[in-house]
Amino acid sequence: MPNPVRPQAIARLIDQRLSRLEVLCREAGVPFYDDAGVDSHLDRVLLASDFAYEGFCQEPQLLGPDLVRLMNDPRHADARTVPFSMGLPDTEFRSEIRRFRRRESIRLIWRDVNDVDKVETTLAGASVLAEVCLELALRHAERQLAERHGQIRVASGEVQRLVVLALGKLGGGELNFSSDVDLVLAYDEAGIASDGVRPIDAEVWYSRLSQHLISLLADRTADGFAYRVDLRLRPFGNVGRIALSFAAMEQYYQREGRDWERYAWIKARPVAGDKAAGARLLATLRPFVFRRYFDYTAFAGLREMKELIDAEVARKDMAEHIKLGPGGIREIEFIIQLLQLIRGGREPALRVRGLLPALSVCEQLGLISARRARQLGEAYRFLRRLENRVQMFADQQTHELPADDTQRQRIALALGHAQWSTLVEELDRHRAAVSEEFDAVMAPARQVRNAASTVAWNAVWQQCTESGVDVQAFADAGFDPLQPVVGALESFLASPNLRAAAVRTRERIDRVMPALFAAAAQSAAPSACLVRLIGLVNAVARRSAYLALLDEQPLALKRLTAVFAASAMLAERVIAHPLLLDELFDDRIDGPPPDRDEIEAEIQRRLAGVGDQDPEREIDLIQEQRLSALFRIGLAFLGKRLDAAQTARALAAVAEAVLGSVLRLAERDLIATHGTIEERYGDSAGMSVIGYGSLGGIELGFGSDLDLVFVYDGSLANLESTGAKPLDGARYYARLAQRLVHLLTMLTRSGRLYEIDIRLRPDGGKGLLVTSLEAYSAYQRERAWTWEHQALVRARVVAGDVALGRRFTEARAAALDARAYGPELRRKIVEMRTRWRKESDRSTAAVLDLKQGLGALVDIEFLLQALVLEHGSAHPRLLGVTNSVDLIEVAAAARLLDASQAGKLREAHMLLLDRSLAAKLDARPRVSRRDEPLDQATRDVLHIARELDLAFD
Repeated sequence: MPNPVRPQAIARLIDQRLSRLEVLCREAGVPFYDDAGVDSHLDRVLLASDFAYEGFCQEPQLLGPDLVRLMNDPRHADARTVPFSMGLPDTEFRSEIRRFRRRESIRLIWRDVNDVDKVETTLAGASVLAEVCLELALRHAERQLAERHGQIRVASGEVQRLVVLALGKLGGGELNFSSDVDLVLAYDEAGIASDGVRPIDAEVWYSRLSQHLISLLADRTADGFAYRVDLRLRPFGNVGRIALSFAAMEQYYQREGRDWERYAWIKARPVAGDKAAGARLLATLRPFVFRRYFDYTAFAGLREMKELIDAEVARKDMAEHIKLGPGGIREIEFIIQLLQLIRGGREPALRVRGLLPALSVCEQLGLISARRARQLGEAYRFLRRLENRVQMFADQQTHELPADDTQRQRIALALGHAQWSTLVEELDRHRAAVSEEFDAVMAPARQVRNAASTVAWNAVWQQCTESGVDVQAFADAGFDPLQPVVGALESFLASPNLRAAAVRTRERIDRVMPALFAAAAQSAAPSACLVRLIGLVNAVARRSAYLALLDEQPLALKRLTAVFAASAMLAERVIAHPLLLDELFDDRIDGPPPDRDEIEAEIQRRLAGVGDQDPEREIDLIQEQRLSALFRIGLAFLGKRLDAAQTARALAAVAEAVLGSVLRLAERDLIATHGTIEERYGDSAGMSVIGYGSLGGIELGFGSDLDLVFVYDGSLANLESTGAKPLDGARYYARLAQRLVHLLTMLTRSGRLYEIDIRLRPDGGKGLLVTSLEAYSAYQRERAWTWEHQALVRARVVAGDVALGRRFTEARAAALDARAYGPELRRKIVEMRTRWRKESDRSTAAVLDLKQGLGALVDIEFLLQALVLEHGSAHPRLLGVTNSVDLIEVAAAARLLDASQAGKLREAHMLLLDRSLAAKLDARPRVSRRDEPLDQATRDVLHIARELDLAFD
């Protein structure tokens, strides 16, 4: 720590106080510990704190031989409660607990001003000290009350103790030095009488106990007080009962709980009494604090509290207030607590109590950037340290910067600043950064509401609600076609959702609708966009959290409008699954979509938060992650951040992540009933999931089903599982596959994960659901039809047993290499293609079926499959890939396609795939109006096919 030069007056004051302490120690017979190192440490303490000086004067023994041991002890106060091990008379207890608090407080000052402890350690130490005092005082009060009236016992005979819950800084384990303690007092069961000779009702017993507890800590005696106690955060505030039963607490928060109370209860923690019972109460109240869905109504509560604080700051001229002033501690807390309330219901990791741990979680979850997190963390530590130093000076509960020049200079010097002005410069820098962050959270909604375009649309919406749709206003604004907009508005205006809306909900709708009109009018497709937006508002009208998002987050509204204008499918997804609205609030949405590993890791993290095994809940969580990933991929495709091939690969990666996660759940469920097959490979399932079709070809589309085949290790077929209901291996893996398919297709409130097609297994619908790898290989070598080998070209392992998967890949290559196809191959492939086109092609003279049409995607697939089946033996690299893009490259490298053919196939494939994905995103059939680029692409494909003796036309 730097030691700036001290003004003479301050240096003289410290020297005088050191001399005074030496005299007091001599008079008390205490050997003054004046080691050079200790002397310099004591010097800094006296510079920083009049309270510490007065404490040493009152108790010179603190400067004796035990000084170094106490000040160097890194343990918190709970390690030094020996004086309270025996019961004390009331007066002696009050005196001793105050002296104990003073000694431990001086220790905190000593270690803080000498840079032994970081600010987090000091805050934790102050919290533990308060908890120790609370528990000691509670036990003392319990003993005294029990002597007169006995104890409260439940039916089992066990003593029922009071639960002391700490809110605020103490609840978060970050109590400042001279803080009061915010408490809520509760007890489990009511209606019980105490068991003493003078029994009293539980309500009276706990009320008297609570009053005595507060008196022991807060009454001022000759030794001062231990802690100021604030009970105003209890139900009904100052007019409420001092202690409430759990049932009364639960009833209050269900019926009366207000938004600001949710903020207060984020940090709630049992700190004394029956902590286990306190944990049960908090679990009961959790739904009040953390809502099940992302909850943007938290903005309203935050705005209300901030307006009240700002009014108080202005009224009392508190601009210099470290806690409540602009850029102060409270604004940092609001930023983090807002994220906790919005997302804590779905992200258990956010339910931590301390601010710095919560900030860290926000950064880990990507809710706050690393730069912002670092900035807020540095500001918080600085402000909390300065707040502590201001309070340590005289043990006063103040958050104001001192007015006295000498006090200012001493605080600055103790913090390493030569002048008060340089300390204020650093303070202003941190406060400006915090204010900027807080304004970024709260200001955008105000700006949008005051925008001229929104104000103009307010009158239009008001007229709609009072006298019907103003058709001309929408026509003038460019909404064409007009009738769908008018119809959607008239339907919404007549809907029960609007007519029966609660007052606050209706107020939000009245703010949101003009903003939606304005945003849709400026979009690329005003009419379609507004119709979809009206559908969304109608869908979420009874769910205020989602209306609040649209009301409070203009950036999310802007993104939403762009998506709804561009994609009918994504709009339908959002309307059906409003949770996706949260994606629009995530800054990462403009970055690359998550890959398979990231999706699977996030699924596993979310599943870990599910307590009891609940398959439906687990599938819902997986569905949420799947929909989130698909939504981001759709946005990336629309924004041209992913091309068609990259998009199809990303969609396949999502499916693989889901399959891997659901397979683990299926195996877990199977093991619970039937045990395991002990000889299986390591921790793998002993079964592999094979993807065929677009999944195997890594060209999955939006809304595609999954073609799956299951194989297991035949060496395990006759082994028996180890569970209470054992199965042989063949039936075991059949049950595993059945369970997997069931979970994938289970209809939950979020819909199905995927539609599954298992008809491509050996012998099709007549075959076994699961085949041993050995039987599968034999079928492919000896009995498979040509079209089945064509399908095998696009088959690959997508989940399950890794070692078995490698063996499947080898068996696939061997099967494709084993069959010696003659000149009949091309004829069979053309015949199959002709038959399939006749059954499925939806092309006309005006439109092309992008999948089944002449020269379209399936023609490219068949062409490449013919190359693999005919030339795989001579060119083994053809057997190592499954998707069209890679097959074109490998075939060109093997000179099975010349450079011109490869280039034209590549371009045609990309165009057709791009048009196909775009059609699905706009909820249109996979057909496209013919145009020159499309006609040229199909001509090229058919020409190349004819050159390869594949006359598809």
